[in-house]
Amino acid sequence: MTTATLAFIGAGNMASSIIGGLISNGYDPERIIAANPGQEALQAMAARLGIKTTTSNHEAIEQADVVIFAVKPQVMKTVICALETTLQNVRPMLISVAAGVTIHSLNDWSGGGLPIIRCMPNTPALLGCGASGLYANDQVSDTHKSVADTVMKGTGITRWLETEEAIDAVTALSGSGPAYFFLLMESMINAGQQLGLTPETATALTLQTALGAARMAAEGDIDAAGLRRQVTSPGGTTEQALNRLEQGNFRELVQSAMVAANQRSCELAKQD
Repeated sequence: MTTATLAFIGAGNMASSIIGGLISNGYDPERIIAANPGQEALQAMAARLGIKTTTSNHEAIEQADVVIFAVKPQVMKTVICALETTLQNVRPMLISVAAGVTIHSLNDWSGGGLPIIRCMPNTPALLGCGASGLYANDQVSDTHKSVADTVMKGTGITRWLETEEAIDAVTALSGSGPAYFFLLMESMINAGQQLGLTPETATALTLQTALGAARMAAEGDIDAAGLRRQVTSPGGTTEQALNRLEQGNFRELVQSAMVAANQRSCELAKQD
């Protein structure tokens, strides 16, 4: 399975980022095929990545050991149901990166009995800085998991989940999480301008500060709370700012936001 043939159903940004990560990590592009109804996306992907392409989902799956479904959640049922016979004949491992589509539905639509992995990536995967949570059904072996890790690690880190319900928590944390940081950055940029900085300076300083803080947290051996304490001098400017955030129930607001995202993820899963 380390030389598995991979078929991508869908040729959008997420598929492109996963394939790009695979190839940059040494995966043979000859063992990757992407299927998409539109020729333009396929031609661009083939030219940039050197992979095989086809407009036929059936043709792609017939060559595959692993099928990665990278289509929008609202069309997933239609796409998979149309492929049921081919999937049952070939019996590949399936990986879905669609939000809100449960293992139960994926199993039902594909005819049952196939190894299926549900994956929740996030948009920084497009830069190789993503975070993905994965959950596998009982048909998935350790070898299958190793292949799934190979597929997704080109886009960032992976974490295996013990329950499918944990996918909803991953959605609330890392799936939706980039938008939380974008909102904070947007707010800091606006506040910087109100304090007299030019838009260009406020933007540059905000983005570099966010990048630097993330790297300190990711690359050091001190947790986020410890880093916060390190940069908060008693009676200083940072303490004043953090006190105001705490007075506004910043922590409780973040918790409430993530609970709302988790609940919505649960609702979407029930609708698939």
